[in-house]
Amino acid sequence: MRDNFISWDECFMRMTYVIAERSKDPNTQVGAVIVNPQHVVVGMGYNGFPRNIDNNDFPWEREGDILETKYPFIVHAEANAIYNANASTQHATIYVNLFPCNECAKAIIQKEIQEVVFESDKYHDVPAFIASRKMFDAAGITYRQYKSKWFTE
Repeated sequence: MRDNFISWDECFMRMTYVIAERSKDPNTQVGAVIVNPQHVVVGMGYNGFPRNIDNNDFPWEREGDILETKYPFIVHAEANAIYNANASTQHATIYVNLFPCNECAKAIIQKEIQEVVFESDKYHDVPAFIASRKMFDAAGITYRQYKSKWFTE
């Protein structure tokens, strides 16, 4: 038997980076993979505009009037993974290369995902991300940082 195989955490975290490469966002590419307790992928997603919206019809800007930025239009990777799930997410783990915002945290809690494994926590002190941790704690959702051997921040 081979002894240099990768862990499940490493496998699924690498997958978040692969699916993130589908994102057209010029600044931030995020990927999410939802895995059931049997280590079967049940959903994947990346940050982008909703289906049937041309990527050239809406802005990718990060600053300016809200309607001139991407923020009111973009669907986050975690939400897309939930929308794309093809089986139950109850008791599942979501792997994501960036810690979830408060809006995604609400969706994760509602879908009864039990664990969040993330790599980057670069927005740790931003209120929306503090709110995520508060909600995860209140809902009993575990979250932990995993540093992939393949990627660096």
